[in-house]
Amino acid sequence: MNLKEMVGNKAAEFVKDGMVVGLGTGSTAYYMVEAVGKRVKEDGLSITGVTTSHRTADHAKELGIPLKDINDVEKIDVTIDGADEISDDYQGIKGGGGAHLFEKMVANQSDEVIWIVDDSKLVHKLGAFPLPVEVVKFGCQQVFRLFKEKDMKPSFRKDDNDELYLTDSGNYIIDLHLEQIDNPHELAKWLDSLTGVVEHGLFLDCVTKVIVGTENGPEVKEVKR
Repeated sequence: MNLKEMVGNKAAEFVKDGMVVGLGTGSTAYYMVEAVGKRVKEDGLSITGVTTSHRTADHAKELGIPLKDINDVEKIDVTIDGADEISDDYQGIKGGGGAHLFEKMVANQSDEVIWIVDDSKLVHKLGAFPLPVEVVKFGCQQVFRLFKEKDMKPSFRKDDNDELYLTDSGNYIIDLHLEQIDNPHELAKWLDSLTGVVEHGLFLDCVTKVIVGTENGPEVKEVKR
């Protein structure tokens, strides 16, 4: 069993009967969705899933997990998702899979947020992983130029066909190669102020539990806010 599967299986243990569960997106979240689907099929687990991407929705439907749109639930009990980087103070970068807009919307409606990662995702400070910024098509080059003027080393994300990557909302992603982010809250506030920016991949002060896959087994870290 690889580390991603290990933490995915462990995270599924926190899903209880009657819950509304946010189902994350990405290679680690894939195993969590698999484990939850297995419990639904074999143990009769009764839950409602709210997905964070079209591909997670397709996966959950294949496994027989009942789903609702985020607009049709009052709240979400727990969201389980991966992360691309987690700092010492449990701030995160997400969006390597291009789903950070939906992921953040689901996380913000959740009573509990669990991140599942292997230990390679733990860092002292954020920034080595490129920070994704989702932008609308209209005026995207103007936003790109601003990032370039500020020496943020921007690049438009491309898909497997070397075309500009499109999110589930039909937007582009500009990745910022910052190397290190000294003040993520300040950066997030500035990005939030930019017209044309839909959402960014800084997930701050939102996670309540982190499950880390190690060679010695999964470690569950409670986050105090």
